[in-house]
Amino acid sequence: MTNTLSGTGVTIIGGGMITNDLILPSIYHLQRLGVVSQIGICSRTNAPLRSLRDNRELRAAFPGQDFTAFPPLAETTDKPLSDLYKGVIASMRPRQAVIVAVPDSVHYPIIMEALQHNQHVLSVKPLVLEYKQSLDIEKLARERGLFVGIEYHKRFDRRALLAKREYAQGHFGDFAMGEAKLIEPYYYRHSNFQNWFTCEVTDPFTYVGCHYVDLVYFITGLKPVSVSLAGIKRKFPNGNTGYMWANARVRYENDALLSVTGGLGYPDDAAGSNDQGLLMYCEGNDRTGMIEHIDDDRGARYSYLEGIGPGGSRYNYVSPDFFRLVPWEGPGYKPVGYGYDSIAANLQAMQRIEMEVVGLNEKASLARRREIIMEIDRAGLIATPANSYINELVIEAARLSIAHDGALVNISYRNNPHVEKA
Repeated sequence: MTNTLSGTGVTIIGGGMITNDLILPSIYHLQRLGVVSQIGICSRTNAPLRSLRDNRELRAAFPGQDFTAFPPLAETTDKPLSDLYKGVIASMRPRQAVIVAVPDSVHYPIIMEALQHNQHVLSVKPLVLEYKQSLDIEKLARERGLFVGIEYHKRFDRRALLAKREYAQGHFGDFAMGEAKLIEPYYYRHSNFQNWFTCEVTDPFTYVGCHYVDLVYFITGLKPVSVSLAGIKRKFPNGNTGYMWANARVRYENDALLSVTGGLGYPDDAAGSNDQGLLMYCEGNDRTGMIEHIDDDRGARYSYLEGIGPGGSRYNYVSPDFFRLVPWEGPGYKPVGYGYDSIAANLQAMQRIEMEVVGLNEKASLARRREIIMEIDRAGLIATPANSYINELVIEAARLSIAHDGALVNISYRNNPHVEKA
């Protein structure tokens, strides 16, 4: 039995910050619209699931909506149930949706488990940390006619879409030199990040800098050919050591250079929730062009009576462009912004795939599902393993580089794509 017009059943694996801030409210609204049917959320313990259930903002925005918790909220789960997701996925009807919202290092086994149980998948970025793993995912998904999307939501920012169109029309020239930054708030150091954001697992470039690497590729189509990544280590409050700052230099196939700075250190008292943006210089016929996105301050500035910003600040850059809950013609509030648009596009792609194969026999259904997925791959708007694989090569190169104090690591696309120290 597969999806019907009543919507796609969704199981979210992971109940942390990104589920609370973006994924669950987006899925709740898609449930209102009939794209999603039932919703389940699986976590290693039910403490984060209780927090999601009791979130006042979500309850006010989506009155009467709820999810099935795994483990159940009534149970006591002092010991983490690391393999609980396997049974939850196994119990799903075929060709529903699994959303993977857990730390980067454990994406691969969960995604493969979902595909082996014939589920479509949406994963938070990056997909995986090794290129070979992305090939495994792409191969299994293609064999079974299953859709896999990666939540590189900056592709859905209207500014990015405009830049992509006008770059393709030649209005800027060829990308030559650029810099990007994404500094997340300091308070992340006091969150659950301190339990998993350790040096041997990840770094700020891998975690958030990848957004801008994907974005430059999305806009220009240029492939990165080498990466050098250096990091600065600091201790979390619990004593674990992580890279709190990282800077990468990425060279592209046309010899262009992009510097990417990431970190967990934007002042909690500062305006806005982070510091981020992209600046690209391009060269044309006896002149230069420029693309600049100032992504932390988009023109709306509020000063509140009380501190309600991410770090408790009163003066804030308030942008609705990524994700906000706003009044609408229905009950509660609705999500707006490219964060929501990205999740909606992925879930609507899954729904479209299943709607177009209703009534077909299994052979015809598989063939048609593969056709639609290849069409999505070629369109290049939704990130998939086939059209965003450069990200896995960049991440693999970056992790090798940072482990060797910023050594230059080359990316080869010939025959069997791979990375190697220069």
